[in-house]
Amino acid sequence: MEKIRYFDHAATTSVDEDVLKEMLPFFSIEYGNPSSIYSIGRHAKKAVEESRQKVARVINSIPREIYFTSCGSESDNLAIKGIAYANKCKGNHIITSKIEHPAVLNTCKSLESEGFNITYLDVDKNGFINLSDLENNITNKTILISIMFANNEIGTIQLIKDIGLIAKKHNVIFHTDAVQAVGNIQIDVKKMNIDLLSMSGHKFYGPKGIGALYVRKNIDFKKLQDGGHQEKDKRAGTENVAEIVGLGKAIEKAYDNLEYNNCKIRKLRDFYENEIEQRIPYIKFNGNRNNRLPGNSNISFEGINGEELLFKLDEKLICASAGSACSSGSSSPSHVLLAIGLKENFSKGSLRISFGKENTMDDTKYLIESLVQIIKSLRKNI
Repeated sequence: MEKIRYFDHAATTSVDEDVLKEMLPFFSIEYGNPSSIYSIGRHAKKAVEESRQKVARVINSIPREIYFTSCGSESDNLAIKGIAYANKCKGNHIITSKIEHPAVLNTCKSLESEGFNITYLDVDKNGFINLSDLENNITNKTILISIMFANNEIGTIQLIKDIGLIAKKHNVIFHTDAVQAVGNIQIDVKKMNIDLLSMSGHKFYGPKGIGALYVRKNIDFKKLQDGGHQEKDKRAGTENVAEIVGLGKAIEKAYDNLEYNNCKIRKLRDFYENEIEQRIPYIKFNGNRNNRLPGNSNISFEGINGEELLFKLDEKLICASAGSACSSGSSSPSHVLLAIGLKENFSKGSLRISFGKENTMDDTKYLIESLVQIIKSLRKNI
């Protein structure tokens, strides 16, 4: 079978072999319910708490500030709605940005239908919010600021520490969707003034179906589902022990190898971009080319239909995307690209390549040669 070249790590990653190995006993040997008092239940409980410690250590928090969820989207919902409901007696105003992930934008839209007032901040051509704009929009009714750490489409890394300082100055709670950042960027929730942070295991070589939410101690939030008293009575349901173990191992390994992986990935990305820039005319790089995720590259090709481009790449066994996997199936241009002011003749021909640790230089050269041929072929037809 011919090799598949995978360049869509922002959508998901494969489960690391060491992660899978650590998970396997909890499917068939250590299968106890963590709430049970007998030995295999206690073993499961210990494994859950060890993973909680691993997550806390990586982001410089404490274990009791970590809550396990099913994914990044649930973490975002629990953070935003949980804070909104717990603080509605203080105010009903929430500030976010126009380039957030649908898990944040649609959660905010849902709250709007319940009477909450949402401000959606504009971004500049590189995807950055304006800090003065943020501060000027804070009122005495503002209870939450939710700004993503790193954008899933264009890779832009926001000035998180500065945003946190503004929130702290005005006594407003600050949440960040760090789903794309965790595993790729050093994060210190204390130094960065972060009150709540969302993450998802499958973005850093852990399994799908497991996420976590950091909530700074002494911050109250409402639970969204009723049931048992798991996760300190904030998230009912029997813990998914195997996947929690997987998330703990994945985040530990990601940060043990962070500098090495990032150096390798940046080298591949920069080589790819330099070659594309020299060999394909009428293109536009989207986002900031410096302050962005190490594996992210988002390029628009003038006059090209993005969906057709992806099909042609797929025929060559190359996996890539036009933007967020959670927005696939939509015929509309990306809300992120529209927010940064990209014109329609470019916005419909966007290609997001996100490199990962298993990509090689040979893979990258194959991608470049394939893309040069495909773009040339597609442009002949317009």
